[in-house]
Amino acid sequence: MSLDAILARIDDDLPNALERLMTLLRIPSISTDPAYKKDCLTAAEWVVADLASIGVDAEVRPTPGHPMVVGHVGEGSPHLLFYGHYDVQPVDPLDLWNRGPFDPAIEDTPNGKVIRGRGANDDKGQFMTFVEACRAWKAVTGTWPCKVTFFFEGEEECGSPSLVPFLEANAEELSKPDIALISDTSLFDRDTPGITTMLRGLLGEELIITGPDRDLHSGAYGGAAMNPARVLAKIIASLHDDAGRITVPNFYDGVPEI
Repeated sequence: MSLDAILARIDDDLPNALERLMTLLRIPSISTDPAYKKDCLTAAEWVVADLASIGVDAEVRPTPGHPMVVGHVGEGSPHLLFYGHYDVQPVDPLDLWNRGPFDPAIEDTPNGKVIRGRGANDDKGQFMTFVEACRAWKAVTGTWPCKVTFFFEGEEECGSPSLVPFLEANAEELSKPDIALISDTSLFDRDTPGITTMLRGLLGEELIITGPDRDLHSGAYGGAAMNPARVLAKIIASLHDDAGRITVPNFYDGVPEI
């Protein structure tokens, strides 16, 4: 089918779409601060309600941390899974903001109009573009082109501690989409869309280095007794070679060369 009618619907509904986004941006869903735990839940519940408004069977799923939002709609193939996150970064220092970080507004800049507010481009603004595209498609066609799964987390900005356990616990439901899209990347510039196919991952480890159990006089022991700080510096410096490749044995096993 032609996309012209759907694109026209998006244009016609833009004021409503912007107001929906502004409502979500007003929720201070800062995941790193326990003081905002209720706000994170409020954001998750708002997303569920918005998805329900377009016919998605969505719900808030609890985790040990902030909840997940999972929704399904449509049937058939391909099965598309769409990922985003409703949590946002902290807002300090506040004196660098020209307006309240959770008081969003459209502002004129030398590069054109922008939405100023915490989460506008990480990641509420991005994932709502997908939701709005789905809203327009459903409004025009009255149906869904395939099975779509919406998956939004609330801990991306604090390292996603609940993500892997949740995926493992719900593997049958979430682990086998034909296509997975992530709404948390960037454009080349304002006028040039980008399709990001991969991102660097994260690996966290804890290393304990032990040394003398009492203070040592630097004049008497300096150089002779190994300082744990020197040991740590040597370890860190040895993690990469001169070309920037990681030197940990077997680190690249199973990783395809680009």
